[in-house]
Amino acid sequence: MVIELCLLFFLVALVYSAAGFGGGSSYLAILALWGIDFQLMKSTALLCNVAVVAGGVYHFYKSGHLPMKKALLLSFVSVPLAFIGSYLPLKQETFFLLLGVALTLAAVFMCYRMFFERNNQEPETLREGNGTLYGFIGGAIGLLSGMTGIGGGIYLAPVLRLGKYDTAKNVAGLSSFFILVNSIAGLMGQAAKKAIVFDPAFAGPLLIAVIIGGQIGARLSARVLKPKWVAGATAVLILYAGVRMLVK
Repeated sequence: MVIELCLLFFLVALVYSAAGFGGGSSYLAILALWGIDFQLMKSTALLCNVAVVAGGVYHFYKSGHLPMKKALLLSFVSVPLAFIGSYLPLKQETFFLLLGVALTLAAVFMCYRMFFERNNQEPETLREGNGTLYGFIGGAIGLLSGMTGIGGGIYLAPVLRLGKYDTAKNVAGLSSFFILVNSIAGLMGQAAKKAIVFDPAFAGPLLIAVIIGGQIGARLSARVLKPKWVAGATAVLILYAGVRMLVK
Protein backbone atom coordinates (compact mmCIF):
# COMPACT_ATOMS: atom_id res chain seq x y z
CA MET A 1 0.00 0.00 0.00
CA VAL A 2 2.77 2.46 0.91
CA ILE A 3 4.47 2.00 -2.47
CA GLU A 4 1.22 2.79 -4.32
CA LEU A 5 0.64 5.85 -2.14
CA CYS A 6 4.21 7.04 -2.69
CA LEU A 7 3.74 6.89 -6.46
CA LEU A 8 0.44 8.78 -6.29
CA PHE A 9 1.84 11.40 -3.91
CA PHE A 10 4.91 11.84 -6.13
CA LEU A 11 2.71 12.51 -9.18
CA VAL A 12 0.46 14.92 -7.26
CA ALA A 13 3.46 16.89 -5.95
CA LEU A 14 5.03 16.92 -9.42
CA VAL A 15 1.96 18.48 -11.03
CA TYR A 16 0.83 20.80 -8.25
CA SER A 17 4.23 22.30 -7.48
CA ALA A 18 4.49 23.63 -11.03
CA ALA A 19 1.40 25.76 -10.35
CA GLY A 20 2.47 26.86 -6.87
CA PHE A 21 0.21 24.45 -4.97
CA GLY A 22 1.02 21.85 -2.32
CA GLY A 23 -1.56 19.23 -3.31
CA GLY A 24 -3.21 18.92 0.11
CA SER A 25 -6.68 18.36 -1.33
CA SER A 26 -5.44 15.44 -3.44
CA TYR A 27 -3.41 13.91 -0.60
CA LEU A 28 -6.50 13.97 1.61
CA ALA A 29 -8.69 12.52 -1.13
CA ILE A 30 -6.25 9.67 -1.73
CA LEU A 31 -5.82 8.93 1.98
CA ALA A 32 -9.59 9.02 2.52
CA LEU A 33 -10.17 6.54 -0.30
CA TRP A 34 -7.51 4.29 1.25
CA GLY A 35 -9.34 4.41 4.58
CA ILE A 36 -6.53 5.99 6.61
CA ASP A 37 -7.29 7.22 10.15
CA PHE A 38 -8.57 10.81 9.98
CA GLN A 39 -6.04 12.22 12.46
CA LEU A 40 -3.16 10.63 10.57
CA MET A 41 -4.66 11.94 7.30
CA LYS A 42 -4.69 15.53 8.50
CA SER A 43 -1.17 15.55 9.94
CA THR A 44 0.29 13.77 6.91
CA ALA A 45 -1.39 16.11 4.40
CA LEU A 46 -0.16 19.22 6.23
CA LEU A 47 3.39 17.85 6.46
CA CYS A 48 3.38 17.02 2.75
CA ASN A 49 2.10 20.51 1.97
CA VAL A 50 5.00 22.06 3.85
CA ALA A 51 7.51 19.72 2.19
CA VAL A 52 6.28 20.61 -1.32
CA VAL A 53 5.71 24.36 -1.12
CA ALA A 54 8.79 25.24 0.98
CA GLY A 55 11.01 24.76 -2.06
CA GLY A 56 8.47 26.51 -4.29
CA VAL A 57 8.39 29.58 -2.04
CA TYR A 58 12.18 29.81 -2.26
CA HIS A 59 12.15 29.56 -6.06
CA PHE A 60 9.33 32.11 -6.45
CA TYR A 61 11.04 34.55 -4.09
CA LYS A 62 14.41 34.12 -5.79
CA SER A 63 12.89 34.76 -9.21
CA GLY A 64 11.05 37.88 -8.01
CA HIS A 65 7.54 36.42 -8.15
CA LEU A 66 6.68 36.65 -4.46
CA PRO A 67 5.58 40.19 -3.45
CA MET A 68 6.10 39.93 0.31
CA LYS A 69 3.87 42.86 1.26
CA LYS A 70 0.88 41.20 -0.42
CA ALA A 71 1.86 37.79 0.92
CA LEU A 72 1.92 39.05 4.51
CA LEU A 73 -1.37 40.89 4.06
CA LEU A 74 -3.07 37.74 2.76
CA SER A 75 -1.68 35.71 5.66
CA PHE A 76 -2.14 38.18 8.51
CA VAL A 77 -5.63 36.92 9.38
CA SER A 78 -5.36 33.42 7.91
CA VAL A 79 -2.46 32.18 10.06
CA PRO A 80 -4.14 32.64 13.47
CA LEU A 81 -7.43 31.30 12.07
CA ALA A 82 -5.65 28.26 10.63
CA PHE A 83 -4.20 27.65 14.08
CA ILE A 84 -7.63 28.01 15.69
CA GLY A 85 -9.26 25.79 13.06
CA SER A 86 -6.71 23.06 13.65
CA TYR A 87 -7.02 23.41 17.44
CA LEU A 88 -10.80 23.03 17.43
CA PRO A 89 -11.88 19.56 18.60
CA LEU A 90 -13.68 17.84 15.74
CA LYS A 91 -15.40 14.49 15.85
CA GLN A 92 -14.62 12.09 13.04
CA GLU A 93 -18.09 12.51 11.51
CA THR A 94 -17.80 16.32 11.53
CA PHE A 95 -14.30 16.19 10.07
CA PHE A 96 -15.36 14.00 7.14
CA LEU A 97 -18.43 16.19 6.51
CA LEU A 98 -16.25 19.30 6.34
CA LEU A 99 -13.66 17.49 4.26
CA GLY A 100 -16.33 16.27 1.85
CA VAL A 101 -17.55 19.84 1.33
CA ALA A 102 -13.96 21.15 1.04
CA LEU A 103 -12.96 18.52 -1.53
CA THR A 104 -16.10 19.06 -3.59
CA LEU A 105 -15.42 22.81 -3.67
CA ALA A 106 -11.77 22.16 -4.52
CA ALA A 107 -12.86 20.03 -7.50
CA VAL A 108 -15.10 22.88 -8.70
CA PHE A 109 -12.25 25.39 -8.43
CA MET A 110 -9.92 23.02 -10.27
CA CYS A 111 -12.46 22.65 -13.09
CA TYR A 112 -12.68 26.42 -13.30
CA ARG A 113 -8.91 26.67 -13.66
CA MET A 114 -8.95 23.96 -16.32
CA PHE A 115 -11.78 25.19 -18.53
CA PHE A 116 -12.02 28.94 -17.98
CA GLU A 117 -8.65 30.26 -16.88
CA ARG A 118 -5.95 30.93 -19.43
CA ASN A 119 -2.74 30.20 -17.59
CA ASN A 120 -0.55 32.37 -19.78
CA GLN A 121 -2.91 35.33 -20.01
CA GLU A 122 -2.02 38.24 -17.78
CA PRO A 123 -4.67 40.73 -16.67
CA GLU A 124 -4.63 43.89 -18.76
CA THR A 125 -4.57 46.05 -15.64
CA LEU A 126 -4.12 45.08 -12.01
CA ARG A 127 -6.69 46.39 -9.57
CA GLU A 128 -5.22 48.39 -6.75
CA GLY A 129 -6.71 48.43 -3.25
CA ASN A 130 -9.07 45.93 -1.62
CA GLY A 131 -6.08 44.42 0.19
CA THR A 132 -8.06 44.26 3.43
CA LEU A 133 -10.90 42.42 1.69
CA TYR A 134 -8.51 39.79 0.32
CA GLY A 135 -6.98 39.53 3.78
CA PHE A 136 -10.34 38.56 5.26
CA ILE A 137 -11.01 36.16 2.39
CA GLY A 138 -7.64 34.62 3.17
CA GLY A 139 -8.71 34.38 6.81
CA ALA A 140 -11.83 32.38 5.93
CA ILE A 141 -9.75 30.04 3.77
CA GLY A 142 -7.20 29.73 6.57
CA LEU A 143 -9.89 28.61 9.02
CA LEU A 144 -11.06 25.93 6.58
CA SER A 145 -7.43 24.97 6.00
CA GLY A 146 -6.79 24.41 9.68
CA MET A 147 -9.96 22.38 10.18
CA THR A 148 -9.46 20.06 7.22
CA GLY A 149 -5.72 19.97 6.46
CA ILE A 150 -6.08 21.54 3.00
CA GLY A 151 -3.49 24.26 2.40
CA GLY A 152 -6.01 26.63 0.83
CA GLY A 153 -4.12 27.69 -2.29
CA ILE A 154 -6.60 25.91 -4.54
CA TYR A 155 -9.26 28.37 -3.29
CA LEU A 156 -7.13 31.48 -3.04
CA ALA A 157 -5.55 31.45 -6.50
CA PRO A 158 -8.80 31.69 -8.56
CA VAL A 159 -10.06 34.49 -6.30
CA LEU A 160 -6.84 36.46 -6.83
CA ARG A 161 -6.92 35.85 -10.59
CA LEU A 162 -10.56 36.88 -10.92
CA GLY A 163 -9.88 39.98 -8.86
CA LYS A 164 -6.81 40.83 -10.96
CA TYR A 165 -4.83 41.02 -7.74
CA ASP A 166 -1.52 40.28 -9.44
CA THR A 167 0.12 38.55 -12.40
CA ALA A 168 -0.24 34.79 -12.90
CA LYS A 169 3.30 34.03 -11.73
CA ASN A 170 2.96 36.27 -8.69
CA VAL A 171 -0.37 34.65 -7.80
CA ALA A 172 1.38 31.26 -7.92
CA GLY A 173 4.07 32.61 -5.59
CA LEU A 174 1.46 34.10 -3.24
CA SER A 175 -0.44 30.80 -3.20
CA SER A 176 2.73 28.88 -2.30
CA PHE A 177 3.49 31.23 0.59
CA PHE A 178 -0.13 31.09 1.76
CA ILE A 179 -0.13 27.29 1.79
CA LEU A 180 3.21 27.16 3.61
CA VAL A 181 2.31 29.46 6.51
CA ASN A 182 -1.21 28.07 6.93
CA SER A 183 0.02 24.48 6.90
CA ILE A 184 2.63 25.32 9.56
CA ALA A 185 -0.06 27.08 11.62
CA GLY A 186 -2.29 24.01 11.26
CA LEU A 187 0.48 21.74 12.50
CA MET A 188 1.10 24.10 15.43
CA GLY A 189 -2.60 23.95 16.31
CA GLN A 190 -2.49 20.17 16.29
CA ALA A 191 0.66 20.20 18.42
CA ALA A 192 -0.95 22.58 20.91
CA LYS A 193 -3.78 20.12 21.56
CA LYS A 194 -1.38 17.16 21.29
CA ALA A 195 -3.24 15.73 18.30
CA ILE A 196 -0.39 15.33 15.80
CA VAL A 197 -0.31 11.73 14.65
CA PHE A 198 2.98 10.92 12.92
CA ASP A 199 3.87 7.40 11.90
CA PRO A 200 7.44 7.49 10.51
CA ALA A 201 7.02 4.17 8.70
CA PHE A 202 3.92 5.51 6.94
CA ALA A 203 4.53 9.24 6.52
CA GLY A 204 8.31 9.11 6.00
CA PRO A 205 8.23 7.53 2.51
CA LEU A 206 5.36 9.82 1.50
CA LEU A 207 7.35 12.89 2.53
CA ILE A 208 10.36 11.72 0.52
CA ALA A 209 8.09 11.13 -2.50
CA VAL A 210 6.52 14.60 -2.39
CA ILE A 211 9.85 16.35 -1.80
CA ILE A 212 11.32 14.72 -4.91
CA GLY A 213 8.17 15.33 -6.95
CA GLY A 214 7.89 18.91 -5.74
CA GLN A 215 11.49 19.76 -6.59
CA ILE A 216 11.15 18.29 -10.07
CA GLY A 217 7.83 20.02 -10.66
CA ALA A 218 9.14 23.39 -9.53
CA ARG A 219 11.86 23.19 -12.19
CA LEU A 220 9.85 21.92 -15.14
CA SER A 221 7.77 24.12 -17.41
CA ALA A 222 4.03 23.75 -17.85
CA ARG A 223 4.63 22.75 -21.48
CA VAL A 224 6.58 19.71 -20.33
CA LEU A 225 4.17 18.66 -17.56
CA LYS A 226 0.88 19.70 -19.18
CA PRO A 227 -0.59 20.03 -15.66
CA LYS A 228 -3.89 21.40 -16.97
CA TRP A 229 -5.08 18.00 -18.19
CA VAL A 230 -3.60 16.05 -15.31
CA ALA A 231 -5.38 18.47 -12.97
CA GLY A 232 -8.62 17.58 -14.74
CA ALA A 233 -8.16 13.92 -13.90
CA THR A 234 -7.22 14.88 -10.34
CA ALA A 235 -10.38 16.98 -10.06
CA VAL A 236 -12.44 13.88 -10.86
CA LEU A 237 -10.66 11.97 -8.08
CA ILE A 238 -11.21 14.77 -5.57
CA LEU A 239 -14.86 15.16 -6.57
CA TYR A 240 -15.45 11.44 -6.21
CA ALA A 241 -13.85 11.39 -2.75
CA GLY A 242 -15.75 14.50 -1.64
CA VAL A 243 -19.16 13.28 -2.81
CA ARG A 244 -18.51 9.84 -1.32
CA MET A 245 -17.88 11.41 2.09
CA LEU A 246 -21.02 13.54 1.87
CA VAL A 247 -23.34 10.66 0.99
CA LYS A 248 -21.70 8.14 3.33
